[in-house]
Amino acid sequence: MDTILKLVLAVLMVAISFAASAERIKDLASIQGVRDNQLIGYGLVVGLDGSGDQTTQTPFTVQSTITMLAQMGVTLPPNTSLQLKNVAAVTVTAVLPPFARPGQAIDVTVSSIGNAKSLRGGTLVMTPLKGADGQVYAMAQGNMLVGGVGAAAGGSKVQVNHLDVGRIPSGATVERAVPTVLGQGDYIHLELNTTDFTTATRLVETINRELSPNKEIASALDGRMVRVRAPEGSARVAFLSQVENLQIDPAKGMARVIVNARTGSVVMNQTVTLDNCAVSHGNMTVVINTETTVSQPNALSGGETMQVSKSTIDIQTDKGNIVQLKRGVSLNEVVKALNSIGAMPQDLLAILQAMKSAGALHAELEII
Repeated sequence: MDTILKLVLAVLMVAISFAASAERIKDLASIQGVRDNQLIGYGLVVGLDGSGDQTTQTPFTVQSTITMLAQMGVTLPPNTSLQLKNVAAVTVTAVLPPFARPGQAIDVTVSSIGNAKSLRGGTLVMTPLKGADGQVYAMAQGNMLVGGVGAAAGGSKVQVNHLDVGRIPSGATVERAVPTVLGQGDYIHLELNTTDFTTATRLVETINRELSPNKEIASALDGRMVRVRAPEGSARVAFLSQVENLQIDPAKGMARVIVNARTGSVVMNQTVTLDNCAVSHGNMTVVINTETTVSQPNALSGGETMQVSKSTIDIQTDKGNIVQLKRGVSLNEVVKALNSIGAMPQDLLAILQAMKSAGALHAELEII
């Protein structure tokens, strides 16, 4: 009886561990052709409280304002010098989601391109948003939300967060749809987010086992692309819903250590391991002190009073003990081994590079 109970518990533990590591195909791959499209436009923000562009330094703001007024039937006398304080030139960006139809509202981000002090309280006037092909796909307009706040008086200035970027929820209306084709002919193509032959193989096996046990409908074209035979018409949507909700156990990624040389950040994934090695780590500190004194000559000596600098240099070296790092087979053991050295994050950069050169670090070292 005890033996049977142990076997049941072992099976449950394996099932729980598999379920914990399994991921949906939706999170691992995307459908070829189903993608976002970037939109951009140039416009004007009006209604600012004296915090707009300084028009003497941003002539394009004045030119855009004159063009806008001319389109509305307002003609200005020649050589008119406009001193605008409540207008700012901006770029408007948005993301057009797949299957967007005319009339659908999307969010837009408005960013100053001049020297405006703040966009808070401004209103974006009608701005066409174009795609990479130069065609207009949406029109943006509305009141902006700026997450920052600032105040200035008497030469003092206080600012919280950023004031030159705002957002308009549902601020653009889609005017043109982008054709999206779900597959080519009888097939759809799934693109893995990360190239991995093992994950592609497991994805194919899962689709064939769960959706078509008697006939293979999925095949891997390479380590990133999987071709799946899908039904035609409206049934394809339901079929894709089944596919993207299937769960597979993705392969572990390549052992990698990411080092940010600017901030000293070091990030390792679970597959990083160490071989037995010895590391000697010590710090050297150089302190330079400069003292300035005044040399005062004796009376009636004819000398001049001069400043004399005296520098002292002190070099301090910490004890560089040799620490033996044992072979680590898990990320936790690797972290413990590196912490035992007592190195600062900036020192770890040099240590990891040396360990990689010595062949003791089994991971790809990437410096960003």
